[in-house]
Amino acid sequence: MAHIVVLGAGVIGLSSALQIQSQGHQVTILARDFPGPFETVDPRLQIDYTSPWGGAHNRWIVPTNAAEEREHAMALRTFARMREINQSYPSAGITFMPGIEYLEAPSSVYQALDVEKARSLGMEGFRMLKAEELPDDKVKMGFEYDSWCVNPMVYCSFLLRRFGYLGGKVAKKEVRSPAEIFEMRELGKVDVVINASGIGFGDANVFITRGQTCLVANFCPATVTRQNADGSWSFSVPRNFDGGTIIGGTKEPNDWDPNPSPEVRALLLQSFATTYPQILGKDQKYRVIADIVGRRPTRKNGMRLEKELTGDGKCIIHAYGLGGRGYELSWGVSEAVAGLLSAHMETAPLRQKSKL
Repeated sequence: MAHIVVLGAGVIGLSSALQIQSQGHQVTILARDFPGPFETVDPRLQIDYTSPWGGAHNRWIVPTNAAEEREHAMALRTFARMREINQSYPSAGITFMPGIEYLEAPSSVYQALDVEKARSLGMEGFRMLKAEELPDDKVKMGFEYDSWCVNPMVYCSFLLRRFGYLGGKVAKKEVRSPAEIFEMRELGKVDVVINASGIGFGDANVFITRGQTCLVANFCPATVTRQNADGSWSFSVPRNFDGGTIIGGTKEPNDWDPNPSPEVRALLLQSFATTYPQILGKDQKYRVIADIVGRRPTRKNGMRLEKELTGDGKCIIHAYGLGGRGYELSWGVSEAVAGLLSAHMETAPLRQKSKL
């Protein structure tokens, strides 16, 4: 049995810790921030702890290159695992529901999408929307499929609780580098570090993407996404489990402003109500709970998912830089992390293996 330390308690860190734990390893999660109830989390003090603020839903993206094909495969694996968890643990914070897409200017890739293509991509429950089902004349194409949403506070707390129940340990600490963990005597001997920190620690390809959303108490029976012709977005992500509904649509690279804008809030709410007026309910108004600003760690050229051997031969497995797709790809990424770990343990020096 090896001792593996997972750096980061976001959705990637928690999923990876559970996946590695299932292989029989001793696992410790080391992090500055851990999941907790929404009511106790200060959004400004924990603005860089991304997972609690995530929209957290599955939105299928038609792949057009090798990198997107890999991500799509991970999304399919995650979809399957979410269904398994939902069936075994109904209170885990997962809800299966329709995913609705509206496109004002569909690309040729989406124009070629039909039931047969969707089936080949594993998009269950796919159907094209009729003209009368579209919200307005600007929308040229619409479709729906089976999807899932999670309440991040409930789901991440479930993952952490499950991890602890199965014998995992946690340590609350901030570090300056993943390599530092190997020297922490309080952890004992550390064989491998999984860097699921999100930020990359000096990775020049990592940047933050600011997103402002609004949490409302209004019920929404589907996760809805609208792609506008000018490149802007409007979307809803129901959280359920008394978590309200996220209304969003902003992506602002390299913007560090932690303050929500009242003007942006008004625009987000108005845009979504125009797209999906059912959100307003009988009262024909929003019931706003909170404005949320989050920083998604994003990486040029996509996620970093690889093994690194340091100068002294220590192993760090990196799994970060997923931008806004952490939840969508979480179990696919965790399985890839576990695969990298297994391959490393098989090729580790015999003298190291003898100590495990």
